[in-house]
Amino acid sequence: MISKNKTALITGATGGLGLSIAEEFYEKKYNLILTGTNDSKLESLESKFTNNIKVIKCNLAKQEDILKMFDIIPSEFDGVDILINNAGITKDNLFLRMKEDDWDKVLNINLKANYSLCKMVIKNMVKKRWGRIINISSAVAKMGNAGQTNYAASKAAIEGFTRSLSLEVASRGITVNAVAPGFIKTEILDSIDPEKLEAMAKNIPVGRIGDVKDISSIVSFLASDESSYITGQVLHVNGGLTLWSIYG
Repeated sequence: MISKNKTALITGATGGLGLSIAEEFYEKKYNLILTGTNDSKLESLESKFTNNIKVIKCNLAKQEDILKMFDIIPSEFDGVDILINNAGITKDNLFLRMKEDDWDKVLNINLKANYSLCKMVIKNMVKKRWGRIINISSAVAKMGNAGQTNYAASKAAIEGFTRSLSLEVASRGITVNAVAPGFIKTEILDSIDPEKLEAMAKNIPVGRIGDVKDISSIVSFLASDESSYITGQVLHVNGGLTLWSIYG
């Protein structure tokens, strides 16, 4: 039976931020389509969320995986109303040492996959005259970061993509926005020495590292009817970190 609740597709749902977004949306009774590539973590999602949910293994670097996913969705839900492009990878290295393959892998997942997914959902959103597309960017898109030319390029491109697509679909009841997190407590930061984390926090105007809920709550708002007058925007959620790039 197809649920009449709005349906949200969340990529990279097995990670810290993606999982937090999924939890936020599950509490608000959305239908959920959750993707990832790690089998054990995908099984955990199926155990954690029980109603109106579909967990799909999908390698976003493979177009055939994306097409297979959208063959499955119509049998479960009436299309995708909310697309959250959260999946992303890093392949860090100084530019002089960066391999072309590492450049391509980051751009394929962080940028091209967003194109492919938006292409798959946009017609249904236009038909319904309602839709929400939320892209996850990064503070690095604004500030830059040594060793992350590929990642920074992908996120900066996402912000330009967000603004341009928003202009094309605004009259159809579809909003397109991006959220750009700063330093957030996820698995990536778990490997950093606590003293270094404390030093990082001191360089953030609010004096702390962000929590995943700081991001997921903003994503939830952008998916709601209350955000209907916001489109083409990049919301920086970083405790004031990027202000240093302006005034520092």
